[in-house]
Amino acid sequence: MSVLFAIDTKTEEIIVSDSPKGCNEIKFIERIKREDNEVLYNSVVALTSITKGHNFDVAIFKAMDKVCRMIYNKNK
Repeated sequence: MSVLFAIDTKTEEIIVSDSPKGCNEIKFIERIKREDNEVLYNSVVALTSITKGHNFDVAIFKAMDKVCRMIYNKNK
């Protein structure tokens, strides 16, 4: 399973989805309110901000993505 994270800034929720390797489909899993998992919310915000930088670094992005997955899996 390839977990994907996004932030809904209007509702302050994390959107968690799944995309199997080699597939273009994205399957919605759940929404998590910011107040239900502040640490994960802040981690996904950091992950998102990494993609917006001028000097995008894939290694840093992958490391932060791994942190988000660890936090998500621990709190499932």
